[in-house]
Amino acid sequence: MGRVTERRRVLRIRDGAVTERPDTLVAEEPLEIRLNGKPLAITMRTPGDDFALAVGFLASEGVLGAADELRNVVYCAGATRDGSNTYNVVDVSTAPGVVLPDITLERNVYTTSSCGLCGKASLDAVRTTARWAVDDGADGGAGPLRLTPELLAALPDRLRAAQRVFDRTGGLHAAALFSEQGELLDVREDVGRHNAVDKLVGRALRDGRLPLARTVLLVSGRASFELVQKAVMAGVPVLAAVSAPSSLAVDLAAEAGVTLVGFLRGASMNVYAGQHRVALRAAADQV
Repeated sequence: MGRVTERRRVLRIRDGAVTERPDTLVAEEPLEIRLNGKPLAITMRTPGDDFALAVGFLASEGVLGAADELRNVVYCAGATRDGSNTYNVVDVSTAPGVVLPDITLERNVYTTSSCGLCGKASLDAVRTTARWAVDDGADGGAGPLRLTPELLAALPDRLRAAQRVFDRTGGLHAAALFSEQGELLDVREDVGRHNAVDKLVGRALRDGRLPLARTVLLVSGRASFELVQKAVMAGVPVLAAVSAPSSLAVDLAAEAGVTLVGFLRGASMNVYAGQHRVALRAAADQV
């Protein structure tokens, strides 16, 4: 839609030299998500992949779990008083017969790390709502999932090379999905790191690829409870972050069987949960 970036004039000061010039900024606009015509949530996001964002959000909330549960996603015309379409309101329609969970405008308490709730109630809520157990998807004879530190260390550079909008603005979070061989499967950018993950999950759901077994989800910021929750709801066995996790994120990862890697920078990393998937002596030719 051409609204991913915007131009603003900026006063630039470098080593005492002052110039005025245009600067490229990442766009940020509200997106209202409606479910079957009823307002559900508003999130601040970078325009683009809005349908995937809305569907991924609903997958994280436990509303959707498969492509056949989704009937339609549309922008809402008449979103303003003059009847124009701002492309900031999306309505998601579920297929007939889909039973909706009890969700409200305030969202389920377990999805918001700032809601002030923590501990066992939050962990139980995710466990009872998740569609799949987080496992290695080894039913096809692939065997347990094992990743070398060398493979994990190579992922941030592969993510950074795919961040097209970040190169122009420096103001975006990113989320990337990798195969167990380190192949980049998808990458999404957004001003909100949670939105970037929702865009990934939403695209996967619409393509019929959930659960995302035997994949690695890499996020450009810290690993919050909500990001681990989104990984659990999508069936992702490995979540890696370039920054720190929260204590509740570690608790949820351990509870759900997710391998959680933090401070993934260069050859250094901390493995906070699911250490059994990190193959310290596996062959380095996985990279």
